Amino acid sequence: MKLQKTIFGKLPDGSEVLLFTLKNDKNVTLKITNYGAIITSIETPDQSGKVENIACGFEKLEDYLNPEYLGSYPYFGCIVGRFGNRIANGKLEIEGKTYQLAINNGANHLHGGLIGYDRRLWHAEPIEESNKVGLKLSLFSPDMEENYPGNLNVTCIYTLDNENELKIEYFAETDKTTVINLTNHTYFNLTGGKENILNHELQLPATQLTELDELIPVGRILPVEGTPFDFTSQKKLIRDMATLPTGYDQNFVLGNETGDFIYAGSLSESTSRRKVEVFTTQPGIQLYTGYYIPELEIDGKKKFGKYSGVALETQHYPDSPHHKNFPSTILKPGETYHEVTVYKFS
Repeated sequence: MKLQKTIFGKLPDGSEVLLFTLKNDKNVTLKITNYGAIITSIETPDQSGKVENIACGFEKLEDYLNPEYLGSYPYFGCIVGRFGNRIANGKLEIEGKTYQLAINNGANHLHGGLIGYDRRLWHAEPIEESNKVGLKLSLFSPDMEENYPGNLNVTCIYTLDNENELKIEYFAETDKTTVINLTNHTYFNLTGGKENILNHELQLPATQLTELDELIPVGRILPVEGTPFDFTSQKKLIRDMATLPTGYDQNFVLGNETGDFIYAGSLSESTSRRKVEVFTTQPGIQLYTGYYIPELEIDGKKKFGKYSGVALETQHYPDSPHHKNFPSTILKPGETYHEVTVYKFS
């Protein structure tokens, strides 16, 4: 197991940004920066042992600051918060008081607002143990930042072990009642970016999803059986997409309101024989097939574009504050927010 720290670059205000390289004994390497708590790459071997990066990301900090990238911001590899996913009309009511959040996605609030946790510089502490290496990232989010109430202390711990498991653990505490919904926004491409993700095969145990109207839940939970959203048996992402002009962007219900650590799905690809299994304490998982990922010119080469990666974001449901029948995202003083997600590579 190895952990290495290097300088990734500087932000416009002169702040130094670090890059941490985590490597296990099975040829799996993760690179994580303390800017946005971003996973910049995940290198894993294919069936023949060839190691390639299976996550959408950049090798230079300036590419994460590029206006062309930020203009249709796909949130490559970052931690999104204070509230991941959407809140309808940016309206938040907590204990009888209404808060107006930023409208940054159509008519709605998305992924924490204009300057979410994906654009903040986190404090980093390396973790080096005999059976794992990792990174403890901490962030203070002040009261009324992006109009969210409460001073919030957030911790995200990434670890990599020799079982090829990337564990992401989240903690948070507040001094005022608030909402919180943290997730990691890594996009996977198991071909190492040589092809798009439409021929990747996905299996999800979820038998239900949240019904949406223009990407906002209406409050009903629907069965997936007999619809393009049925992944209970493994199938290619493209198979049932004929009626989905922009692909998948849905929250699947895992039936895990009690917060048990459960299997949430698996993604695989036949030519590389790579596979990612997902386990989580969260009640939902967002499947997003990356229709709006921009095509970018990186060092003179065209990269990314629609369907260049698929995100499997473990989470609480979108727009939870407006639906009492959804698992609560409320965090009160004296409580500790704690969620765990594991991505296992094989």
